[in-house]
Amino acid sequence: MDSLPALRFVHRVMLITSATLALSGCKKELPVAPVVPDALTIVQGNTQAGQAGLDLPTPIVLRVTDKSGLGMPDISVTLAIGEGGGIVTPASATTDARGEVKAKWTLGPRAVNQTLIASAPGVEPVTIRATGLVPSEIIIAQGNNQTAKVGLALQNAIVVRVLAAGNVAMVGVPVAFQVTAGGGAFSPQSIVTNSLGEATVKWTVGLLPGANSAIVTVSTLSPVTLSATATP
Repeated sequence: MDSLPALRFVHRVMLITSATLALSGCKKELPVAPVVPDALTIVQGNTQAGQAGLDLPTPIVLRVTDKSGLGMPDISVTLAIGEGGGIVTPASATTDARGEVKAKWTLGPRAVNQTLIASAPGVEPVTIRATGLVPSEIIIAQGNNQTAKVGLALQNAIVVRVLAAGNVAMVGVPVAFQVTAGGGAFSPQSIVTNSLGEATVKWTVGLLPGANSAIVTVSTLSPVTLSATATP
């Protein structure tokens, strides 16, 4: 008879335990909200200046972040030219482990104000801006106002320099030389500027004594006049 209360206690504990386990098995896991992009930001490469038609010196880097400011990998980012023409490579990319993508921007050949639009799913697009440097001035660096005997080349080569605003040398710009008086010839008659923005040619004066003149032309810039004198 003494064991009856003990048996009842054990039975009660078993019932409570079974009920607890049954209830715990019925619990539903709460859904976890997906992490989504919160912002697309420019890490580097904004507001650069570079020669129109060439690559900007610094690559464009963008980052996609969540609400905590952490970089999000495997997010697609699209880049498209806004103003100015040009090419961006690649035009789309997937963010790396830091949430970043990198691209090369080749500016359009003529525009000063140029833009690139970057976008990612669920966030506001961002605009990257650049200034395209275009030829603005032709400078005679060497060889003007020389004298040579008729039919001979001037002792010093003619060197002209093509510059953009801020005295930035323009690379690969076509330069043309044309005799306007006195005869003679240039060799070569046209050439592109080197890494210093310079074009170098030889000028042979005409066969008659007297003044020789020529013009140097670059795109839409005003021509620059060269002078020489042919002696007997």
